[in-house]
Amino acid sequence: MTEQPLEITAPALIERLRQLHERTRETPLFNPVFQLSIDLSRQLESGEIAIADLAKLIDELEAQSLDTRAQHLRHMLEPESAQARLADAISAPQDFDAFRDFWQQPHMHVVFTAHPTFLLSPDQSEAVVRAASEGAPVPTRNLGDRPAVTLRYEHDRAMAAIENAQDARDRIVGAVLEQAHERWPDRAAELELVPFRFASWVGYDMDGRTDIKWYTSIAFRLAEKVRRLQRYIDSLEAIDPDHAQLEPLRAGLAHAQRSEADFASDLSDAADLSAAANRLTCDDPDKLLSLAPIIDAIERDAADSSEHALALRTLAAAMRADGLGMGRVHFRVNAKQLHNAIRQRLGDAGDIDLGSRGALTALRELLAEAEPMSANFASLAIESSSAVRQFLVMTQILKHVDADAAIRMLIAECEQPATVLAALYFARLFGIEDKVDVSPLFETETALEHGGRFLDALLAEDEYRAYAKRRGRVAIQTGFSDAGRFVGQVPASLAIERLQGRLAEAMAANHLTGLAACIFNTHGESMGRGAHPSSFADRIEWPLSPWSQRRFARAGIRLEPEASFQGGDGYLPFGSPELALATLTQVLAHTPARTDADVPTDPFYRRTDLSLDFYRAVKDHQHAHLESRTYARAITAFGLGLLNETGSRKSRRQSDLSADRDMSLRQIRAIPHNAILQQLGYPVHVIAGIGSAAQNNIEDIAALMTESARGRQIMRLVRASNALASIKTAAAYGELFNSAYWASRPYRGTEQALGPACEALAEYLIADDRNGVFRRLASRLRVDALKLHRLFELVPDEDPHPERESVRRTIGVLQAVRLTLLQHMFLKVVSVPAFSRANDISRRDVFEMVFTLRIDEALAQLRRAFPTSFPQKDDFSIDEAGDYPRGRGEGYEAIRRDYIDPIEQAHALNLRISTAIANEFGAHG
Repeated sequence: MTEQPLEITAPALIERLRQLHERTRETPLFNPVFQLSIDLSRQLESGEIAIADLAKLIDELEAQSLDTRAQHLRHMLEPESAQARLADAISAPQDFDAFRDFWQQPHMHVVFTAHPTFLLSPDQSEAVVRAASEGAPVPTRNLGDRPAVTLRYEHDRAMAAIENAQDARDRIVGAVLEQAHERWPDRAAELELVPFRFASWVGYDMDGRTDIKWYTSIAFRLAEKVRRLQRYIDSLEAIDPDHAQLEPLRAGLAHAQRSEADFASDLSDAADLSAAANRLTCDDPDKLLSLAPIIDAIERDAADSSEHALALRTLAAAMRADGLGMGRVHFRVNAKQLHNAIRQRLGDAGDIDLGSRGALTALRELLAEAEPMSANFASLAIESSSAVRQFLVMTQILKHVDADAAIRMLIAECEQPATVLAALYFARLFGIEDKVDVSPLFETETALEHGGRFLDALLAEDEYRAYAKRRGRVAIQTGFSDAGRFVGQVPASLAIERLQGRLAEAMAANHLTGLAACIFNTHGESMGRGAHPSSFADRIEWPLSPWSQRRFARAGIRLEPEASFQGGDGYLPFGSPELALATLTQVLAHTPARTDADVPTDPFYRRTDLSLDFYRAVKDHQHAHLESRTYARAITAFGLGLLNETGSRKSRRQSDLSADRDMSLRQIRAIPHNAILQQLGYPVHVIAGIGSAAQNNIEDIAALMTESARGRQIMRLVRASNALASIKTAAAYGELFNSAYWASRPYRGTEQALGPACEALAEYLIADDRNGVFRRLASRLRVDALKLHRLFELVPDEDPHPERESVRRTIGVLQAVRLTLLQHMFLKVVSVPAFSRANDISRRDVFEMVFTLRIDEALAQLRRAFPTSFPQKDDFSIDEAGDYPRGRGEGYEAIRRDYIDPIEQAHALNLRISTAIANEFGAHG
């Protein structure tokens, strides 16, 4: 026990942790984080401090973590330099044709997705945005409760971020138009500016979920139409309150509002659906399906270079980019859903292997014979196939909501060209082939390994090439979440860039160089999901490397880069119009449109004898972890109980019915998996294997990493992750399950009051495997880390951050406080008096619920076993006399107060610690 009670403040505990770290010089196995947790636990259990004291400490640490997040966002975006970046982009010396080409192509399609990363409350997000914009600190207080993260909440947040992005784009477009009129007054009217497009899949992504009804997607699209039309009207009224085009816009808004109200309700009843559908689909002069005539009229009124005319042309550019919605929409289905749907169309060949040549032949015939069929809302209502239903929804949107804006169809787990042809068949069947971009997702191990052959085969198909030429682009999607989990984040990035290079080759080989290559890189904000944390230049280049960019430039193929900004984490760069402008101007500063095709090849791609071996060795190391029962057991030791609910999509796959002890990592979705690694203190999927891969040729690998721009980028990522990581912390979690620790804790007469509880824990945990699992994992990580640090010594640190040591200490204190709270919960649950089994749940089952942090379930069982309110005799009006029982029942208030409520309070603080740790890492997962 410490000689003096610890002062429960962040500075005092950070200093205490620093002192404890000094002891590792004497005793290498000493664990400072766990020791600090023991010191705090002794004070908590003795009554020297209370849960309320820890809550105040967490207030302080949480505010610090939000400030860390804000300062990192400010470092990445450099909002104070946004106007200068915009001025540089606009004033770059070039002739009019080059100027027009630069500004009439999207430098990025920004996609606002809704993966489960809505970590912060609205108040916390606002505080981070304000601090990042102004450089001011976040206030030291608990900033609001987190609301339930429903699909509608996600959609509202996505739309708010898009509004800020639209405002920022308007500022860019206005400045470009002003410059063009100054430099080329006779030709400026030729410009049709689309420097950015915005899109979302919130409400349209059906991969891995069954809770979105088809009419939900229609309702969201109508709500977006209403929101965008109102913004167009507000803008035009501000420019010219008497403009003639206000009348059709207002009439279109009123019509859209009526349809929005119709589709916002439950339409499972046939009569309700029929009424809503008939009102939407009937001929109505007020129904607005295209903005083309309005855009033409507005641009005719903007013939000069006056401020009024420039404002009108800026509005017309927004209309051209967004259409009758807040942006474009991305539907997403799983390849299996498409396979099930297409088999029903193949007749006798329905059981064919869709990866075979025979399947391709059958699909070619099916495509050639496809005749467009009309469909209505009744078609939608009775359709049982999820994939076909998505095509029918797209058909109705294009027919009755927005006829102009193309729609993306993303296909998850797409590993066969036949899957894309199946999607083309349904697009042709419903007459929307010319308005839908089918985009296969490459993310699984198999897809990344065989993706090059997939693209060669797909682009060799006559039907696909004809379709791509009609659309003007070849679209693919590469994902970093599952890829980073399955093969490691560094190998995933290298595999993805090779796939992108193969796309350039396949397009050139199949005479498609006149088309654009639209590459959607779905990644998240943290270093664990594909967004490089060092700089915005690294963020742009990590998923679409300069090597990949040059492959397309040399082939004469125009790139349309697309990137996701995922959930509440990803919306922070668009949290205000000012931050959105900073983000978009950073994109302009690092756009692939400026790729120099003549730059000499990076040594990383010339020395493939080294780089390929390095890639394979890291991938094999990561794969060994993924397949290891030790690793899986450690990652799932607490189930998903370390994480807040951060999205409307379930964190476990919906088919998961297995017990926690046997949980497979493939049953947990990628983002929660990555988030758990951060919470346990070590991002294995980023760091592990880098040192081991270099060990046999360390000097040559170090020289390559030093000479190569890509190699230095890899090392910046690994260093940033390692700077926040702690193997000691991961090991400390295993000590919670160490029977010997609990048996020894009250040894020699200390903490005698805890004797029975510690004895119960020691006895219960004798056969538990988790202590050994964490020790084995920590040993593996330590051996690899020793090799990594040898590599670090040979490669210069290009991005030193001396403040990271203080961040590590802050994370260490957060982890120690959490370990204290977990010990408190463990001691409380084993001290609960015995109760009878009910619903096949025993007292030992409740222990395990707490040990795996299934706290809500455990509390429900304990409250059932120990009620504090129940019927009284006075509740009844009974004529017959009855003396029994005398007095009133007292219930179990003391048990609630002393055992059950403290568990609930401790877990609530645990989840706040989860938020703070995620902030220090830069994202949830």
